Amino acid sequence: MTLLQVDSLSIMAPNGARLVDSASFHVDPGEALGIVGESGSGKSLSCRAVLGIVPSPLAVEAVDIRFDGGDLLHATPSTWRAIRGTRIGAVFQDPGAYLNPSIPVGRQLAEVHRVKRGLARQDARDAAVAGFGELGLVDPERVARRLPRELSGGMLQRVMIAIAIAESPDLLIADEPTTALDVTVQAEVLDVLEDLRATRGVAILFVSHDLPVVAQVCERILVMQHGRIVEQGTATQVLHDPEHPYTRGLLSDHAEYGLDRFLVAEAAHV
Repeated sequence: MTLLQVDSLSIMAPNGARLVDSASFHVDPGEALGIVGESGSGKSLSCRAVLGIVPSPLAVEAVDIRFDGGDLLHATPSTWRAIRGTRIGAVFQDPGAYLNPSIPVGRQLAEVHRVKRGLARQDARDAAVAGFGELGLVDPERVARRLPRELSGGMLQRVMIAIAIAESPDLLIADEPTTALDVTVQAEVLDVLEDLRATRGVAILFVSHDLPVVAQVCERILVMQHGRIVEQGTATQVLHDPEHPYTRGLLSDHAEYGLDRFLVAEAAHV
């Protein structure tokens, strides 16, 4: 059964311009779907529509947006409160912008457990430390006491992932989660996402401008240009035999490097 179904999604600016134009896609349980495109292609706006957070004054239209059979297109605020952060988690670029700079990161994760699960203060703190440890943060007790500014970019992204998966969501939306990270840390974050799929069965909607990076995580890829989906297929098909000129252009500057990265990742999964 399909977990997320988006049918003919369009997002319009006040002047009538279509920032997303009739985009349709789906994500199955436990699947990783990648959406690739340059800035302004509509990929991040599509994810915000799934989360119900498209900024005003943009207008959203669609035939249907469904999550686990439930209607998201006409969801009420109470429905969103029950879904966001519980059944759908999200991680974005620049994690420091989404954390309170004056509160230790452990307390911020503990607050999620207290609000969503009703845990007592100490139990919530213990769960936060355990969550940091699960994501490979060394000395999670010490990390929990740190302010966001005291952590590296890679550590902050792991903290954000810990917050996003605190309530064991069925779907994790990862919108450019590795863009600001160096290659080594980027690979570590990708490994974390793959581990989440293997250990928790979480489905992932992964957004990036970097096609080879997406191919390391996702079985299927959608390519967006000017708000439209111009190509889609398996990661192998899109990287090995791209059909659309725009897709070929995304690969052209680093085709050999990107393909090598994908072949290594592909071999690791065999």
